Amino acid sequence: MKVMKFGGTSVGTPQRMKEVTALVTKSGEPVFVVLSAMSGTTNSLVEISDYLYKKNPDGANEVINGLERKYMKHLDELFAQEDYRTQTAEFLREEFNYLRSFTKELFTSFEEKAIVAQGEMMSTNMVVNYMKEQGINAVLLNALDFMRTDKNAEPDPVYIKEKLAAQMEKNPDAQVYITQGFICRNAYGEIDNLQRGGSDYTASLIGAALNAEEIQIWTDIDGMHNNDPRVVDHTQPVHQLQFEEAAELAYFGAKILHPTCVQPAKYAGIPVRLLNTMDPDAEGTTISNATEYGKIKAVAAKDNITAIKIKSSRMLLATGFLRKVFEIFESYQTPIDMVCTSEVGVSMSIDNSSHLGEIMDELKKYGTVTVDTNMCIICVVGDLDWQNVGFETKVMDAMKDIPVRMISYGGSNYNISFLIREEDKKRALQNLSDQLFK
Repeated sequence: MKVMKFGGTSVGTPQRMKEVTALVTKSGEPVFVVLSAMSGTTNSLVEISDYLYKKNPDGANEVINGLERKYMKHLDELFAQEDYRTQTAEFLREEFNYLRSFTKELFTSFEEKAIVAQGEMMSTNMVVNYMKEQGINAVLLNALDFMRTDKNAEPDPVYIKEKLAAQMEKNPDAQVYITQGFICRNAYGEIDNLQRGGSDYTASLIGAALNAEEIQIWTDIDGMHNNDPRVVDHTQPVHQLQFEEAAELAYFGAKILHPTCVQPAKYAGIPVRLLNTMDPDAEGTTISNATEYGKIKAVAAKDNITAIKIKSSRMLLATGFLRKVFEIFESYQTPIDMVCTSEVGVSMSIDNSSHLGEIMDELKKYGTVTVDTNMCIICVVGDLDWQNVGFETKVMDAMKDIPVRMISYGGSNYNISFLIREEDKKRALQNLSDQLFK
């Protein structure tokens, strides 16, 4: 069985929902489908929550009413039969009345998560009813019945596998199983979510639980490109990536995929394909445990980086210095991207500067601190094992005219990274494309 995940753009209109239905049923084989909320819906639900936090029920109700009108308008375009249109309209009315019920109560983060979960509830109900209208044996499984995180807020794979199997056994002859992406329950039974990249994460977890043949992530572009198409001309899709390569690209700026979401598929050895709903015949990108040796695959960039350097003569031959430095970042829950050290100093980059002032105050206890802002990390990904003679030289040649603040190489066999000024980003990406891919 294949698992197919469709993002918000892919189910963003009634016409797109019809196209998704055609894609899902094309092979005639049983499939498991994971759907996001219709595009724009989650943003509206977050806006509703924001009004309720600010104790402005009128503002919340105005957004709710606008969203309800938008959804009700879609029904005439989606359904041809009155009974399915009426059934779906009744469900949506209950959903929006449920959202209105929050305007009368104390509002906390628990209520916010319940509100944000309703986008996926609505999109899956609309699509499964449309499939039934088309005579397809489709079954809607509620993700809250089997998708759960543990006390560390990590997915509970044993629970997911057991509960999902029990749900599917109730409908063994279904052609299409549909569920919601992103949403789950936590260890205490409360409605929660899988955070960033949540729908992709749901698909990966379900694929691992089912030991699926393949996990397909359908979006609005044809896979990962070998450079940023918004910045560089004539980029091309990368047809094959190793899981580590995909994670590096995702972490360093390739927005099509969140770096954590493919981990369950990686450990289960299940290939993940990135495909385009607007061009379903395009080859897309296949991510697997296979490595294409001797090949540089792609370049990505991560903006809004801050570089911090701490210099201290006390660091010379001192044990425990780096531990003290890293503990400061840990205490402010600020992850470090790149690290470079010398005998008398250490440089680090971070992408979250919300606690920069406090971190600098703490670091000044140990040495002289300097900060560079408006920086960018350029990441080159491929088979960059140190024994591949000359690969790093090719990359360096492309960067020869770009001022480089830091270089990271050797921490991974798949990545060499450069910290540069944001103003040099476009030139660096174009130079790398010209040198590596043309």
